[in-house]
Amino acid sequence: MTSTAELTEKYVSEHPSVRECLKNGVINYSKLSRRIARELGIGKKTSLEAILIACRRIEEKISADKAGEEKVVSILKKSELEIKNKIVVVILDKRVYSEALLELEKKIRKHGDVFYAIEGKSAFTVIVSEKHFGEVERVFEREIIKTTRELALVTIKSPEDLENTPGVVAFVYSRLGEYGINVVETMSCWTDTILLVAEKDVATVMGILDF
Repeated sequence: MTSTAELTEKYVSEHPSVRECLKNGVINYSKLSRRIARELGIGKKTSLEAILIACRRIEEKISADKAGEEKVVSILKKSELEIKNKIVVVILDKRVYSEALLELEKKIRKHGDVFYAIEGKSAFTVIVSEKHFGEVERVFEREIIKTTRELALVTIKSPEDLENTPGVVAFVYSRLGEYGINVVETMSCWTDTILLVAEKDVATVMGILDF
């Protein structure tokens, strides 16, 4: 049976705004406890007390994690953003002829343009500039499962400290999620974190990641 403390922790983890208030110590614990009890269908006085105690313990735990978050922010402050618009993501059937994919990569990279291919269990995700989409469509017309256009490639170029700093990507995802920004695809290569977002969201993303 799930304990009241576990239910409370799950509630807080599913409500980022509540977690943020706990982290900053700007919350009324009694009101929060009553709200959690009401939404979880727990009405006993003993349960309210257990929720309140659990909230205080969660706040202590979150506060202890602040040093780690400060290090994450420090990394992001030293990072640089690079934006490329007019990007297309094409999902190809895994049975696609791999040699044709390699030839297409060589052709596109010869021009110094964007090309990424991610191999999954049942499909390839191919990321190219809009101007090369026609070529992808011509070569793999029958293997295309899905196409997403009007995207932007956001590359976060971080210092080498990124390797030894846990939680950087999770922090970025959390910040973007708070503002309703959907990350269509994500990749990483050493100190580069690469995100694909809608072109319409680029200005917001730049503001969020401006530390």
